[in-house]
Amino acid sequence: MPNKKDRIRTRFAPSPTGDLHIGGLRTALYSYALAKHGDGDFILRIEDTDKKRAVKGSIEDIKNMLKLFGLNWDEYYVQSERVKTGIYKKAAEKLVKNGYAFCCNCDPKNAKEGYSKELRDPCREKGLDDGAIKLKIPENEKISFVDFVLSKKVEWDTNVLADTTLLKSDGFPTYHLAVVVDDNNMDITHALRGHDWMPSTPIHLLVYKYLEYKVPEIGHLTDILDPEGGKLSKRKSSVSVSGMIEEGYLPDALLNFVMLLGWAPKDDRELYTLDEFVKTFNINGFQKSNPVFNRDKLDWFNGEYIRKTNNSELKTKIYEFFEGKYDAETIGKVVPLMKDRVKTLGEFEGLAGFFFERPENIDKKLFTDNVNNHINKTVEVLKSVDDWKLDTINDVLMKTIEKNSFKTGKFFMDLRITITGNKFTPPINESIEILGKKETLSRIKKLLTNNY
Repeated sequence: MPNKKDRIRTRFAPSPTGDLHIGGLRTALYSYALAKHGDGDFILRIEDTDKKRAVKGSIEDIKNMLKLFGLNWDEYYVQSERVKTGIYKKAAEKLVKNGYAFCCNCDPKNAKEGYSKELRDPCREKGLDDGAIKLKIPENEKISFVDFVLSKKVEWDTNVLADTTLLKSDGFPTYHLAVVVDDNNMDITHALRGHDWMPSTPIHLLVYKYLEYKVPEIGHLTDILDPEGGKLSKRKSSVSVSGMIEEGYLPDALLNFVMLLGWAPKDDRELYTLDEFVKTFNINGFQKSNPVFNRDKLDWFNGEYIRKTNNSELKTKIYEFFEGKYDAETIGKVVPLMKDRVKTLGEFEGLAGFFFERPENIDKKLFTDNVNNHINKTVEVLKSVDDWKLDTINDVLMKTIEKNSFKTGKFFMDLRITITGNKFTPPINESIEILGKKETLSRIKKLLTNNY
């Protein structure tokens, strides 16, 4: 096995500021696949040095979500704990000592961090020895790198960059210092991140240069677009990963959907397990155009995965999804009727709720004009059925239709609405078999009593 420095080493470095976003899951997935395809290491690093933005419980939520999707990490770090070792302070002080950074005691609220050299920090030439430490941006230089996702060189003029805080006066590093120190310290070979972090890259490249660190391969993933326009955001859409799980999307399906939001295989294949994706993964598959978050496509994926799930396992998933609200044995009987009709686990309740609760206040307008004849004849024949099996039910009902010259569609529509309260349900005869003779007749008699 290659040693640490010869292996591909990637990291997912979220801030614990709320629910894991779909874009964060994508970054974690691609970082994991990049490492594991080359038998490398995947690192989880919690970047929690901005305590004001931290949300209680977020760290555990992030860890639990990654485990749910099988994105298990090889090493784990928390930046606020690493602060105690002094590594960030030592790096910042080295930059000051070598003339690449300076101390600033201005009130952060009043400090002017502009994007032109006329707005450089006023403390940069004062030679202060306390306060926050800021990077001293050089003038009239070009700084560039080759983005391995975009496959192109990106360049900046340093005259449009701002003197940037690296270490706050409280001793905590900012993202700009911590990410560089940690990536170097952890021997990160490939750093994947969202495209919105591109503007910070020249700052990081300068810090790498001044600290004499080796720069890892850096790649910026495309933006995931909202179908209605613009970048997908928490404010515009329900795009938290936990929210989608709560809607009834299966983790394997959601992960498969995310795989193709910015990466494409050489063929037209769409369905991948995580292991299959890792084996197939290639950095040349990254797409350059921004993908659109297509909910219909996600529904298709989820439906495919539901149909691939064996009935026993699907019964358990539905039972757990509804937290034991519905009887597991009945769910097991209903599952074969539902698999081809639902796109999410959450839709089970709308289509199958009548198995567990009798319909109330059925809209009379749903019935045909011949409802009383249909239902009266149904009661007569079903009363005499002793062998309550699907074949028997099918036989007696079809004979009733023929004997009374009923229109088949209208007959079964009235029966369906009587039993379920809805026009759209699983096959009605199969449903009647599951409900049983007593419950079926009870529902029909209730309808007749109410004189619909």
